[in-house]
Amino acid sequence: MVDNNNIFKPGENCWVSSKANFVAPLIDCGNYYKALHSAIVKAKHSIFIIGWDIDSRIRLLRGDDEANSEAPSVVSDLLAWKAENNPDLNIYLLRWDSSLAFFSKREMWAKEVWEEKTPDNVQTELDDTIPMGGSQHQKIIVIDDELVFSGGMDISTNRWDTRDHPVESEERDGPDGEYAPLHDVQMVSSGPVVADFSKLVRWRWLRVAESEPVEIREQADTSLDGPIPDTWPEGFPPIFEEVDCALARTIPFMDEVEPAQEVRTMLLDLIGQAESLIYIENQFTTRQEIAEALNKRMKARPDLHVIIVSSYEPKGKFECEAFWASRIEFKSILEKDIDPKRVKLTYSSCEDLQGRKAYKRIHSKVMTVDDKYLVIGSSNLSNRSMTLDTEIDVVLSGNSDLNRAAILNVRNDLLAEHTGRDISDMPALFAEEYPVEALIHGQIAHGYVLTEVRDEVFTTQSVNNVFRSLSDPEEPLISMPSFDGGALPARNPRRRTIMIMLGVAVIALLGGLMFWASQSISWLSGESINAFLEKSRGTYFALPTVLLVYVVGGILFFPVTVLSLAVAAIFGPIWGPIYGIMGALLSSAILFAIGKLSGDAGLRKVGGPKVEALDEKLKQSGIVGVAAIRMLPIAPFSLVNLVAGISSIGLLQFLIGTFFGMFPPMIAKGLVGDSITQIFRNPSVETISYLVGGIVLWGLMIWGSQKFARYYQENRQKRASDNEASESKECAA
Repeated sequence: MVDNNNIFKPGENCWVSSKANFVAPLIDCGNYYKALHSAIVKAKHSIFIIGWDIDSRIRLLRGDDEANSEAPSVVSDLLAWKAENNPDLNIYLLRWDSSLAFFSKREMWAKEVWEEKTPDNVQTELDDTIPMGGSQHQKIIVIDDELVFSGGMDISTNRWDTRDHPVESEERDGPDGEYAPLHDVQMVSSGPVVADFSKLVRWRWLRVAESEPVEIREQADTSLDGPIPDTWPEGFPPIFEEVDCALARTIPFMDEVEPAQEVRTMLLDLIGQAESLIYIENQFTTRQEIAEALNKRMKARPDLHVIIVSSYEPKGKFECEAFWASRIEFKSILEKDIDPKRVKLTYSSCEDLQGRKAYKRIHSKVMTVDDKYLVIGSSNLSNRSMTLDTEIDVVLSGNSDLNRAAILNVRNDLLAEHTGRDISDMPALFAEEYPVEALIHGQIAHGYVLTEVRDEVFTTQSVNNVFRSLSDPEEPLISMPSFDGGALPARNPRRRTIMIMLGVAVIALLGGLMFWASQSISWLSGESINAFLEKSRGTYFALPTVLLVYVVGGILFFPVTVLSLAVAAIFGPIWGPIYGIMGALLSSAILFAIGKLSGDAGLRKVGGPKVEALDEKLKQSGIVGVAAIRMLPIAPFSLVNLVAGISSIGLLQFLIGTFFGMFPPMIAKGLVGDSITQIFRNPSVETISYLVGGIVLWGLMIWGSQKFARYYQENRQKRASDNEASESKECAA
């Protein structure tokens, strides 16, 4: 039986009405990443990746799949490998140029990282066209213009998980350590719908990029009755065939672009079609208009039941007060004057046999309406997803017996996972008078169970507040007046702009502190330091005094050369350099430790790939590299100490390199410092000659040390190359 009476209305509740020859839902990231890896390996012509995030560090394969794969698992390595081995393959990466809200959670220098890791036929752009407060939230990957992945999943951190969602998992390891179980849904499709996605991704690319992408491949088979494409992922057979579908978008008002709220209109129209059961799983449920529509439909259809699965615990104050507080209102509107046996807003959690508890984080955006429609998309049931973010939802219609059965299979499969049941148990539960109540009761202990949400344990119902205004707005946070008397939304500040502003702020702060110190701290001057050191000469406190001066001077970025000359002038050409190098080493170690703590706190991430490359060279050169930097003072002494701490070099290597780099010149400085003192006391040809000789010796030591360091480094690299060649011969033998 075929039903062509779908509700798709292009220009109203959808962008286009189309058809997919084959569709397979991909539940949870372990499956999605595996399918994506398979399709990328098969790609021959083009790959477009549009995402909220595209993180270069993500491993697409795990376990035996990773061990047995000939292709790299890490997504940046995989795309680089594909591009290098297929020069005619064009790869386009379009990632949201994220706002300040996600500044610390994502790769800081995404564009530079990808450009550093991939060849020229991989192009990367950051989308900064989204209005302030909104985000680029579409998640689309088009391969060879014959296959498309779409839904709720990004190639991002803290996403990977398997369908069993173990309470603890070593593989669920993110930047901040192990994260909780996470559930998500994507889909892979082929057929005519791919041509529509191919147009969409190219339109998105041309909005921000100067280069034209490759044209849509004429040979791509997107005909109505085309076969399964060659790029279809292994191990994921389609469950929908020749299914009617529609693409619904949210497009905010941006730079002469006509806004679209097709997602919002489509969801309301779908709710109006429900007769028996609506199933929703969604990351956020805050849009009151949706709650009102559900409540209205349940009152109009007494046999209609609604079950919603979302997350349990909010992450941070903003999420708590913007989304969880709003969910209290959503739930209240949803349930008003409705029999509680007919409707439940729930979360999925598990307590294993060891008593360990886990709450499943829901990131998916799925909706089923009876056996008529299935939505798999990127949009949350939130204000921002309806108006301000860019979104794309795919709506599949049950236009045949096969596809109606597939819709029910997806719904039953998801609810079986969330309730710890077998999928074969589900039809009997839905045959009950109150299926929602039946789902909640009789769940198996020590497995995942659904529980009704009680958000009052996290927050109280609140009126519109600043958290909601910033995190779940309907309109851009800032609008600028236009020449025609209207208003244009301000864009989110670009990541590069944020980085420059932070850099300027840090420099200004350091400069201001140094200026304040020079004006306010009376003893922070060459004369005061000389007088302070002079008092300690000939006492037991001489060395501690020198050490204290070096440590305080290092923290306050006082020039080390001035300190070294002062110490040499006061303590002479022998004890002066000895005291000086001890003070320099102690100051270096303390500032190194400060840098280490700062790096661990995130400054290493701020540096970006160029700093990482410099860091790697410094680590490889080790003692010799540090000595070379110390011999030629190309950066302030204190800054070198801090940067070394942020880098990957070891403290012992750093201090040894510092000793070899500073002690020879310090001996020369000792002669210079002592000569300057003698000139003031007894100016003569002899004392002036000592001064000139000391300066010449200083220059010669720098020149000679550089020569020696270069010679040592070249020999070291030669020995390493010889060893590698020797090992290769042994392996060949």
